[in-house]
Amino acid sequence: MTERHWQGEVWLARDHALFAGVNGDTREHAHYAHQLLLAETPLRVCVAGQVLEARRLLVPSLQAHRVEASQSLLALYVEPLAFDSDDLRQLLKDAPGEPEALLGRLARLPRRRLDRRVEKALAALDEQLAARVEAERLARSASLSLSQLERLFAVQVGLSVRRLVLWRRLYLAFALALQGRSLTEAAHHAGFADAAHLSRSVRSLLGIRAGLSLPHLRLAD
Repeated sequence: MTERHWQGEVWLARDHALFAGVNGDTREHAHYAHQLLLAETPLRVCVAGQVLEARRLLVPSLQAHRVEASQSLLALYVEPLAFDSDDLRQLLKDAPGEPEALLGRLARLPRRRLDRRVEKALAALDEQLAARVEAERLARSASLSLSQLERLFAVQVGLSVRRLVLWRRLYLAFALALQGRSLTEAAHHAGFADAAHLSRSVRSLLGIRAGLSLPHLRLAD
């Protein structure tokens, strides 16, 4: 059977993103972001092997899942380092079904307060994405030892340095592709070895085929 692509608009911010449109096929995948799903008709989402049906669902960070049917929906991706999952669950209860209104509600949620040293390390990480990111350099930028940085990341970020680098690179490459760069250009500028490496990462972390769906996605005005 022919694989269906995703089609719609995308809003991108530093630590969250929103898709509004019709979802395509996905294979089981897991990503760093919490994912809020909203639709007017019940969604069918397989989470950790269990099929859930609801108009509003929250898929927690790093939870394996796939959306089983194609339909019109909103999918909000939110990094756990920025927002608390309990606040997101509360938001989901009465979240508006219009993209701009949903983003407005998200903007009013309290943000998690990170250790200033973690914030410094995150800023250094983002600056180095196009090149080789070395955990030791990130630690030095935050006046930490490597072991201290790893412990702080485990507690406050919920992800290792290496895995956060991959997630942020994917996010950057996705943004570049939506701005009109080819997959090869996006991969190069985001620090991937090549377009194939980027495509494998998209498949693993987002469950979609980059070359199939990206041409049908557009950045919202």
